[in-house]
Amino acid sequence: MKKIKIFLSFTAILAISVSYAQRKELNGQLTANDDVEGIHVLNKSAAKFAISDEGGTFRILAKVNDTLFVSSLKYKNKDVVLTQAMIDAEIILIQLEEKINALDKVVVGKILTGSLQSDLENSDAKTEVNFYDLGIPGNTKLPLTQNERKLHDADAGPMGYIGLGFGLNFHKLLNKISGRTKKLKAIVELDDRDRCINRLRADYESIIFETDSLSDRLKNEYFLFCQEGDTFLALCKEKNEMKLLEYMQQKLIQYMENRESVDKN
Repeated sequence: MKKIKIFLSFTAILAISVSYAQRKELNGQLTANDDVEGIHVLNKSAAKFAISDEGGTFRILAKVNDTLFVSSLKYKNKDVVLTQAMIDAEIILIQLEEKINALDKVVVGKILTGSLQSDLENSDAKTEVNFYDLGIPGNTKLPLTQNERKLHDADAGPMGYIGLGFGLNFHKLLNKISGRTKKLKAIVELDDRDRCINRLRADYESIIFETDSLSDRLKNEYFLFCQEGDTFLALCKEKNEMKLLEYMQQKLIQYMENRESVDKN
């Protein structure tokens, strides 16, 4: 019995090895009317996946009759069965279709008579009530930047759970495994630092350098020194201008001391 199990296991491994040996790495190209970066392409037949780059290109191990599953929050999911022609050409061209949200029906209003008094009396228009009128805090956040939107798309939704009713967010999981989520978080953080230091420079440069004169090159170096501080981003998010100005002045003292130390050496 033990020999039979070993034989069956060996046969299964051999079959898998032969199957993978038949596959080869192919180039893929995603096309759409919008951004095609960070889109998942899963080979369901071989349990292999790839993520498209900025130009929508990817590379994946595949063979004839394998099924590629293209998944994205922005575009409709798509299954592509590979043909011999695709394998021979060594390139897979996939056109994506954008998801379209259905709009509510448009209701045509009453016909206007031309008389202002009459039209106002017959109008169903009501004074608009917003969240300020009701004493409810509303959403006043600025629209997401391009990099923030990419991070949101990559890390959207809960991870899921394992147990009875097994369910996982594979889109989010694959982004974490590939390191894309971590990379996008670093890019968004850098954007936040750049945005904050540019505003501070515009508002306070004349105050900071009221008594200290530096060349433009050294000023750029100083502001970069401030931007890279461990507490800088937290202070920016706190939005306390006095603390930020104190931080900038302390950093100027440190920067000047560092320059003197370098000059002496």
